[in-house]
Amino acid sequence: MTDREPLYRRPRFPAEIIAHAVWLYFRFPLSLRMVEDLLAVRGIIVSHQTVRLWAEKFGRTFANEIRRRSSGRLGDKWHLDEAVVSIRGKKHWLWRAVDQDGFALEVLVQSRRNAKAAKRLMRKLLKNQGRAPRVMITDKLRSYAAARREIMPSVEHRSHKGLNNRAENSRQPVRRRERIKKRFKSQRHLQRFVSIHDPITNLFHIPRHDISSNHHRELRAAAMNLWSKIARA
Repeated sequence: MTDREPLYRRPRFPAEIIAHAVWLYFRFPLSLRMVEDLLAVRGIIVSHQTVRLWAEKFGRTFANEIRRRSSGRLGDKWHLDEAVVSIRGKKHWLWRAVDQDGFALEVLVQSRRNAKAAKRLMRKLLKNQGRAPRVMITDKLRSYAAARREIMPSVEHRSHKGLNNRAENSRQPVRRRERIKKRFKSQRHLQRFVSIHDPITNLFHIPRHDISSNHHRELRAAAMNLWSKIARA
């Protein structure tokens, strides 16, 4: 036990198993019980509650490391969007920002869909990305224009529903997970999940339409090697 990585000092399972379980849960649209079954096939007997604890504790550490490594290195064209999420019968809004390549920049769950909520998203984006974008693309919600005038007045703003498909498509993984979970239980639950899910998804996001199969395999292998390094497995 004294030779183990400090992050894994307390759990009785090896780092490779914990990292693999976390990878399965956030990389694919699987429920906790599905991950439990996949591990059981390999002779690894853990409960779904243990998988949940691993996902929350270790997933947060991995996501923070991925976010730190990618800070300031993502695209300079920001696509902003908001989508309604029903939690216990009440509407909440999932505010998202992605770059021109589909990498998630920021995600924020809020109870309002107004200029104040848009300002909060933009301030968080500027803080975490460390720079303003070259151009910002949104739908026709007027709150974006009002927030941009105060937060980023020099940034070009294109407001057109047809230009923002990139951000709208980025909702799909969360929507799939919402169906599997049979809706999120609380605003905090949703925020915790997406703040871990999106950085891990970024690490394995490899565009396929404009690269060869060999290059794609190389990038996928590099992503897996980086994951092993981040997970210390």
